[in-house]
Formats: sequence, C-alpha cells, structure tokens
Amino acid sequence: MPDFDVDFCFERRQEVIDYVRRKYGDESVGQIITFGTLKPKAAIKDVGRVLEIPLGEVNAITKMMPSDPKLTFEKAFADVPELAEMRSDPRYTELFSIAEKLEDLNRNTSLHAAGIVIGKTKLTDYVPLYKDSKTGKTASQFTMDLIEDCGLVKMDFLGLKTLTLIKHTEDLIKKRGGEYANFSIEQIDEQDAATFKMLGEGKSAAVFQFESQGMQNILKRAKPDKIEDLIALNALYRPGPMAYIDQFIESKFDSSKIQYPDPCLEDILSETYGVIVYQEQVMQVAQRIGGYSLGQADLLRRAMGKKKKEVMEKEKTRFIEGAVKNNFREKDADRIFEILIPFAGYGFNKSHAAAYSVLAYQTAYLKANFPAEFMAANLTNEITSTDKLPEYISEANKMGLALHAPDINTSEEYFSVYEGDIVFGLLGIKGVGEQAARDIVAERTAHGPYKSFIDFLDRLDLHTVNKKNLEVLIKTGCFDKLGQNRSELLDNLEAAMAFSAQKKAGSAVGQTSLFEDTGIKEFSDFTFKQVNDLPQKEKLRIEKELMGFYISGHPLDEYKKAIDRSATLELINFRRAQKEKLYTIVGMITGIRPYQTKNGKWMGFGTFEDRTGTIDLTFFSKAWEENRANALPETVCGLIGKVDCSRDTPSFLVESMVSIDELKERSIKEVHLELDPLIETDLQFQPLKDFLFGAQGTCDIFIHITDNDTVYQVKGSSQLKVSSSDEFIEQLGKQAGVLQVWKE
Repeated sequence: MPDFDVDFCFERRQEVIDYVRRKYGDESVGQIITFGTLKPKAAIKDVGRVLEIPLGEVNAITKMMPSDPKLTFEKAFADVPELAEMRSDPRYTELFSIAEKLEDLNRNTSLHAAGIVIGKTKLTDYVPLYKDSKTGKTASQFTMDLIEDCGLVKMDFLGLKTLTLIKHTEDLIKKRGGEYANFSIEQIDEQDAATFKMLGEGKSAAVFQFESQGMQNILKRAKPDKIEDLIALNALYRPGPMAYIDQFIESKFDSSKIQYPDPCLEDILSETYGVIVYQEQVMQVAQRIGGYSLGQADLLRRAMGKKKKEVMEKEKTRFIEGAVKNNFREKDADRIFEILIPFAGYGFNKSHAAAYSVLAYQTAYLKANFPAEFMAANLTNEITSTDKLPEYISEANKMGLALHAPDINTSEEYFSVYEGDIVFGLLGIKGVGEQAARDIVAERTAHGPYKSFIDFLDRLDLHTVNKKNLEVLIKTGCFDKLGQNRSELLDNLEAAMAFSAQKKAGSAVGQTSLFEDTGIKEFSDFTFKQVNDLPQKEKLRIEKELMGFYISGHPLDEYKKAIDRSATLELINFRRAQKEKLYTIVGMITGIRPYQTKNGKWMGFGTFEDRTGTIDLTFFSKAWEENRANALPETVCGLIGKVDCSRDTPSFLVESMVSIDELKERSIKEVHLELDPLIETDLQFQPLKDFLFGAQGTCDIFIHITDNDTVYQVKGSSQLKVSSSDEFIEQLGKQAGVLQVWKE
C-alpha cells in the first residue's frame, strides 16, 4: 500500500497536524518513532567524550571522514589512508576499538520528521505507543517499515520551505500597495516572457529545483519556453535519464531529429520530443501497444523497475501477445518492450515533476518580476543559516540589489524591502530575541521613527529590549544614524538606561512637573561622554560574529584588485570545482593548527576565508614543511591546491602559498607614465625610449600626453614589456620628461 506525501508551508505544518487531531481524535492520531543509530562519526564523538580525548582532536578525526550517510568504518579506512593511519596510533587505538564495536547500535529514540498515522479506531488497537520525553507527543513504538503490516497508512506532512518562501514574497509584494495590494501567486501569467528569458540565460540561482550549476547550464541550452519544458527537464536531470538530455534538447530545436518508437505513440511522447521521460508514459505505451489495463500497466512498470528476470520474461510474453492482438508485428512489439525497460527503471513520476516544476516557475516568476522581494524572502527563509545567507547575498549583489545594514528605523523583524533595496532583518542578528524585535517594530509603526537613542530607550520596555539586546543592536550599527558612534553608545549604555528608567519612574507615579507651565524641562537632555569610534577592523570582526558575515565592508577589500586578477575560484563556488584540478584561492587564514601523525610527521589544519565564503584547509606533510613559517592566523595570501568534497566538511588541499605582495605584483598588467608636454622632439624622447627598451618584464606600457587640455593615451609597442617592481618604477620616475608613474 502506498503512503501519502503532502507538502505544506513550513510555518503552518503544525496547523495541519492539529487539524487532523481535532478531526479524528487524539487517540487515533500519532507520530512515528525512529531510532538513531551510531554511525562512525557519532560513535567517535561519543567515545571520545567518554575517554576525555580533547574535543579538537576528535573533531579533526571526524572531519577526515567522507560525507556519506551510508558510511561504515570499513569504507572510511579504505577511502582515507590518513584515517587508517590514525587508527593504529597508540593515542587513538582504544577510541577506534570501542567506536567500531558500537557501530550501528541504537543510540536514541526520536520522532519521524514528517510521518503521521491515522487509525480508524484508537491507535492502541493497532500498535503499542510511547510518549516522547522531549515533546510529550504520542508516537507508535513501531518504525515506519512495520506500520503498514499493522494495518496503518503512513502520511508524510512535509514542511516545504519553498511554500514558505512564496508566502513571504507575496506578503512583501503586497506592501507595495496600489495594484499589488491583493497580489496572489495563483494569478500570475504562466507564459511570462521575462521569466522564461531569465531561465533561458541560466540565471536560476535560488529558483526551486533549478538552482544547481548543472541545471543552470542545462537551462541555457534548452531555452525553456513553457512549463511543460520545465517539467521534463526536472524529470530528466537525474541519474539515468540525464543521458537523454542531449536528445531532448536537439529534438526540441530540430523536429527532424524526433524519433518515436512507433507512429501511434506520437500523442503520448510529443510533449517530450519523442523521449520517454515519465512513468506515466511507460504505462500509456503498455496500454496502447500491449493492451494492458491501467492497473496492469502499473504492475509492469514496477516489475521493470525491480529488474527481476523471471518476472520480466513473463511480462514480455504477455506484452507481445497483447501487441499482436492489437495488430502490431511481433518483432516491433519485442523492440518497443526492450526500449521501455531502461526508462521504467528510472522514469520519474510526472505528477511529482509537474507539481515541483509549477513551484519552480512560480519562484522564477517572482525572481524575474519582483527581485528585491524575492531575495529578501530567501534571506528570511535562511535567517539562521550562516552557510546560505552569504550565497544569497552574493546572488542579490549580482542582480544589482543592495543590502542595507540593520537600522533601527528601517529594519523589520525579518529581511524586508525599502526603496527597492533589501534591509537586514533584526532577527538575523544573534542575540536579538523575537519579542524584542517585535516590540521595536510595533512601537515604530505606531508612533513613528526613533529620533535619538534616548528616545528609543524612553519608548520601549527595557525588560524586554534588555541590555544584552541593546549591546548587539549597537555593535551591528543599528543606531549609527542617530548621532553617536558605536563606542559612545556602548560606553554610555548603563548611564543612558538609568537616565531613561528614572524618567519612566517619574511618569509612572504621576509626578507633576514643577515647570509645567513654563516650558522648562523636568529632565535635562542626556549628555554622552565622547569616545573615539571602534576601528573599522573591529567593527567588521563583530559584524561577522553577530550576523555571520561582513556587511559594512570586508577585511579583504583593500586587496580586491589582486584577488580579482589572481583567484581562479571563489569559495562560494567551491562545489563547482573539478576534481584534481589546481585552483588559486586568495583571502585570509583565519585559523591554523599543527598536527603530528603517528610516524612523527607534521601536518596542518586550518580555516580560510575570501570575500565570498570560508573553507577548511589541509596541509599534508610536504606542504606543511614548506609553508608552516608563513601559514599564520590573519595572514592574507594566495593558496594553490585542490578542492576535496569527498568528506562531510569540504577542504582545500594546499600545495603551495603565495604572499599577497607577490600576488599584487602578478596582478599588475600595466605601467602608465605621464609625459611632460615640453618633450616634443625625437632627440628629447630618445633617452626615455632607450631606458624602456632596455627594460625586461611582463607589463604593457602606456604613455599619457596632454595637448591643449586634452589627454591622449598611447599604448607602447607590443614588443615593449616592462617590470612593475618598485625599483623599476622609481627609476622610471627619475627619467627626464616623466611627470608621474603608476601601476594598474
């Protein structure tokens, strides 16, 4: 018996479960138990904790393990020789010995993430129950594999973030007012030109089901122009059917290449240009050719998927006999049956592909037509994910959208849109509570913008918006536009809070001002003790700590030119890296830790960040010996190596380091000089010409000459290449007739 999978808005899933409980009764509705087992990583961590092995050493071991949910110790040792070496290290012998014995034993109970069972009568009539100690919710003691045998059907009520994303985007669009006040995703144009143009250009980052780099490349080639194309591509872009993507695309643009297994199947296969894509098509062919009923066709599809030889032979005979009865030749029926076999094994369910592709189109429509609202909603969806936020912020920047720092007078609880740009949400700041953010926005909405820091304190309950909340709001720049710098607000915070509390206390007891009729203030204005602002480097460090990334700048901004010209891979794109290909990444080492192997050799592990993301570093023995003197925290440099995505945490395998100064030199492509207008004859120019042609280097030379207030730029001969070294630049600047020299 099949189970039922239904997707709901992530935020409203619990409403559905509550409804089901009310509808069928608490005693007839329950969740399903799951047993968490000890996989290699969990076993190592648990045993390491009991044996009191330092956490850093345990984490270093688990990070070396491949990221495979089916990982076993045996496979881990085979795939990672360094791990096998650690296993025989006397320091870790006991750790591995115990952990291997615990592998796959049940560790804990939990609740199935989405599974619900509904009984005709009380669940106790079918299965034993237990009450989850954490949530108090009732669940079956049997796992989902046994539920069906007990006469119950599992229903998966899945929380799908994409539905939540669409809802958030709709809400933001409605805030535009006017013609958008009643905007509904259900009323959008299904043939929107802007949407299909964007998809055809491969600009599908953040589009549901189509955001991978591989899918973006397919979209560029396929140029979809209707939702049916998206449905087919969604079904094809999977292991197995991917082999037919080229045929699908070629046939889409050249109808002469469309080939049907039989002319009578054209109406079934025309929408996919002759390629069998869906399970439903396999079943329709079986009905049309073999004379199967719908139920029989589904059984055929299942049999083909399982590839059981004896069953297949029986079905083939049945198919051919049915085809002959339908006036098909036996050899044609045999050929068509053989064509069906591979497709049945991996053909995708069309209704599933269609449902998801409609959501894909809806998200693409929102991105193409309401980019700011769409990206703001994406950021809200990932507000607690420090991995996804930088990725979406980078995409927003590519789309020409600015992200404004959090501001007490423009930020909402979540990411929002203000004058066409995205504003950081208050709940994206670590340490800001939901109630505090809600109160800040509600008070501002009710009574207008906050005029000053003291005005803010006066208008809010400082038990809810407490000192800890205020500190992180200050540190992330929320009050930067109200007059005081961050250091001043932090240094004066306690005094300012006390001042505001005193005013509130006076109001609470109903004191009448002594000067009520004179215009004289009862309380003088608060005077801030002036303090120098935090250094920019410290501001950025705090932003990264409290928001997960830098927003008012980046420590690497001053090296932008060297990075742009030298880096061959941005860390935000590390998953696109090709295996075994050498890349250059440019950024800053943020942490480094030496490690001694069992045979006495030293390695290094660390972390590295560029302007787009972070990655772990691994220096094997040779690379560590050559570079350890320079591999220090906060070192800005270039690293040359390979990306290893085989483990749970991707790592950059460093082969060599390049100093930032060397990278700067490498990044310089041109040397420019401004010539004195008084240099008019060849004789006057000859000494400079001799000097330049006597130079050696890799940079082109450009000469700037001013004539009647017009500056002309002349590129030197293609055979003329000069150095960009400081020594050469200094000598060039001393040549007669040279006014100034610079590098680009």
